[in-house]
Amino acid sequence: MTQVATFKAGSTITVRNPFNGEIVGEIAESTLSGIAAAVARAKIAQQEFRRSTPALRRSLLSALAAEIAADAEELARIISSEMGKTIREARNEVRRAQNTLKLSGDAATFLDGEALHCAIVEGGADRLATITYEPVGVAAAITPFNYPLNLLCHKLGPAIAAGNAVVAKPSPKAPLAAERLCALAERSGWPRNLFQVVHGGADTALSLARSPINLLSFTGGPTAGLALKNATGLVRCLMELGGNDPLFVMPDADLDKAVATTIGHRFEIAGQSCAAVKKLYLHRDIERAFTEKLLAEVDAVEFGDPSLDDTDMGPLIDAAAARNVQERIDATIAGRRGKLLTGGNHAGALFAPTVISEIAADAPVIADETFGPVIAIRTFNEAAEAIAEVNAGEYGLQAGVFTNDHAVIKQFSRDLVVGGVMINEGPDFRAEHVPFGGVKRSGLGREGVRIALREMSEPKVVID
Repeated sequence: MTQVATFKAGSTITVRNPFNGEIVGEIAESTLSGIAAAVARAKIAQQEFRRSTPALRRSLLSALAAEIAADAEELARIISSEMGKTIREARNEVRRAQNTLKLSGDAATFLDGEALHCAIVEGGADRLATITYEPVGVAAAITPFNYPLNLLCHKLGPAIAAGNAVVAKPSPKAPLAAERLCALAERSGWPRNLFQVVHGGADTALSLARSPINLLSFTGGPTAGLALKNATGLVRCLMELGGNDPLFVMPDADLDKAVATTIGHRFEIAGQSCAAVKKLYLHRDIERAFTEKLLAEVDAVEFGDPSLDDTDMGPLIDAAAARNVQERIDATIAGRRGKLLTGGNHAGALFAPTVISEIAADAPVIADETFGPVIAIRTFNEAAEAIAEVNAGEYGLQAGVFTNDHAVIKQFSRDLVVGGVMINEGPDFRAEHVPFGGVKRSGLGREGVRIALREMSEPKVVID
């Protein structure tokens, strides 16, 4: 992402259905002058909006949530067709997006400050410090293809609740939901230019990052994240950069629930989730029993046309992504770094649900984050050794642990170097108002409505 921007006026982005290749939309690519103009308009809009009341901000977010609810099926159809998510998954994303905006509106009413007396030591000044939170200004929101609506709402909702304006740049692979959301905001009565969308690839992202914005919120990969961070200079950055997330299953676990969670958290959107189960750690005492149960359930996964209600898993975002997953699997098997139990093949962008056992710690399929429906099984004897292995990795987003042993829960919760530990859940579990993010290469700062509201605000101190 270090190349010089090369924009052509009149260029368009063609959006294709990853399942059948059909064109589902075309959208104009933003020019360099268009990006600059959008940021300039946002600054003017934000100057008027910055002194808006929490009640107004809440009403705007509630109105947009209502428009989403009224448009829910069309939005779900757009999401499913542009990025291959099953229609059931897309409907769930639309539902979650409404919740994100509603919770953001609620949080706007509790962006409270505090009062601190300055005379806390003998001889201190007899003055009172009042701390309040003010908008940062213009927030740039750069989002990936995998959750094209809700991840944008996780940036948009808190930003508006804090009194900011937003210029968003969605993935060029799935830009249509963002464009629809912007139209719905206009329909619901939002102030003009408070929320705008620009379109394009890496050049557009860099140009937006170099613009006179006041905050950058980015979800994507660490390489792109670092390039964007360097481009912003001293602008505050919030970044969720992915993960290589583990799920640990202990001998006392509910194996049926753990199996269902593994499949649900790895095969959702064909494994293209940042917190999906990338590495499955099975205690040796339950490895055989768990694997037998797992394979039976994997065989029952219906994968294919994402528009059908009975499809469990759709395609990857494109054939190139599927080839990348295939290459990692092939290199793992060829190097005797794992044993293929099922799947491991694709047709176009559609990849068969895959399970690989006897995975080596440095196998290509888990050496870095793999965005695809691959369950990679590691085994362990002692929790401490598995924890140490995960902590030695470059990522630290979330982890899941299946056990009912309180001492073991404390051990994993205390010792794992990650942003979140989910007990008797998979690492992909998330609640919209709870902090979400990681450490190391997994990112900077946190999302989640309540904490993001503070992240998108500037504290001001008045001492009187």
